[in-house]
Amino acid sequence: MFKKILIANRGEIAVRVIRACRELGILSAAIYSDVDRAGLHVLSADEAYSIGAAAAAESYLNIGKILTVAKRCGADAIHPGYGFLSENAKFAQACADAGIKFIGPSAASMEMMGSKTRARQEMDKAGVPFVPGTSHGLESAQQARDVAAKIGYPVMLKAAAGGGGKGMRLVGSAQELQSALKAAQSEAQRAFGDGEVYLEKAILNPRHIEMQVLADEHGNTVYLGERECSIQRRHQKVMEEVPSPLVDAELRRRMGEVAVRVAQAAHYHNAGTVEFLVDPTLEKNFYFLEMNTRLQVEHPVTELVTGLDLVELQIRIAAGEKLPFRQEDILIRGHAIECRIYAEDADNNFFPSPGKIETLMTPAGPGIRLDSGVYAGWTVPIDYDPLLAKLIGYGQDRQQAIARLTRALPEYFVGGIKTNLGLFRRILEDGDFQSGKIDTGYLDRLLAAKVGREDMGVEKSVAAIAAAVFSVLDSTANQTATKPGAAAESSWKRTARTEGLT
Repeated sequence: MFKKILIANRGEIAVRVIRACRELGILSAAIYSDVDRAGLHVLSADEAYSIGAAAAAESYLNIGKILTVAKRCGADAIHPGYGFLSENAKFAQACADAGIKFIGPSAASMEMMGSKTRARQEMDKAGVPFVPGTSHGLESAQQARDVAAKIGYPVMLKAAAGGGGKGMRLVGSAQELQSALKAAQSEAQRAFGDGEVYLEKAILNPRHIEMQVLADEHGNTVYLGERECSIQRRHQKVMEEVPSPLVDAELRRRMGEVAVRVAQAAHYHNAGTVEFLVDPTLEKNFYFLEMNTRLQVEHPVTELVTGLDLVELQIRIAAGEKLPFRQEDILIRGHAIECRIYAEDADNNFFPSPGKIETLMTPAGPGIRLDSGVYAGWTVPIDYDPLLAKLIGYGQDRQQAIARLTRALPEYFVGGIKTNLGLFRRILEDGDFQSGKIDTGYLDRLLAAKVGREDMGVEKSVAAIAAAVFSVLDSTANQTATKPGAAAESSWKRTARTEGLT
């Protein structure tokens, strides 16, 4: 087993990995940029090292600096988290060349699955079903017109090196195709440094369902069940759940076996996710979309229903251990739903809302898990993705998971910045969501509906209650601190006295 792991990331995922290290008796080393000097992951780690300026290119994306720190601190492995360098084949290879274990797949597997067109070519050889379209980048607008005419409109243009909805365009007619192709190529070039774009048939109102896989370095591969990821905004996931309301045992088995075939075709090891588009009709046909060669943001929902610690398993696999279970040992128990909590202004087109977190109240209680990377007094920087935390509700069934999240959300208050907490209250109260009638267009339809006065009233009530509570606590603390000759009183005693516990 490793003695020390460097976490090449920040925020809640870095804290999550640090916790796994601590449970395994492994020392953790954090890195931080100038604006993250007081970050929760820095305060949580056994060691922390400055990595450079706020700009990601000078810090969290700087391979040379990260490897220098890893060597200097004596780390024998690096966990990349998600985002930043987690799917960068050059980084994985650089770690291998430096004699430091990369906790993830090989550079070769990353390269194969990192290009959507190459992945389609390889999956075609492996007999994996994928959406009809091109398996190579489009060479001209005329080629795009010919393919689109053959498979029929609407079609989707996608960046070969893409993700997160960048370089993607839905095209409904031949008249729109040329301008959409230019726009997709231009956006792909800006976002990924690669303007290659391919074309596929657009499946209207599909379900986006992914399958978690685990593979060790001894040839053993299993699937851990699906995650429903259809609630998206601008092709970015917002809310995930396990199991999917659409998937039955037979479909789960079929998708899982295909996901294992994908991983084996890519000579994959460690944790990965195979994503599918599913036609929600009676046939429930599913098509390979892509493979994410890293740990997913939404991994906690899988952990809750399987009882497995995916980060621990990642570390054990990277250390050369075999999977401690077989496919038939994996059971899904209960239901879990995750809400991604962002610092963003839902009333201003979800614009990022950086700034100081003045107050923070977090939920707890039965069936509630919170993976967070912030604390009261922390200033959320504008330089990175505004994800603050992930709130997960777990229950014996979907109804109980929804009920627990519905109870927990009003207990969650972040003062000083805007968040999207109100959005999840709207989703959980929506009849279509409660009945499982969701698809990739669901959230756009919900957001198009006018926000009622009642929703706004709930927001204000929660904010007012939270502000009042913290006002009382602050006032009590100030009175104690200014009382002549008063002995210092612990924050625990102040809180207990205020709440009538002493």
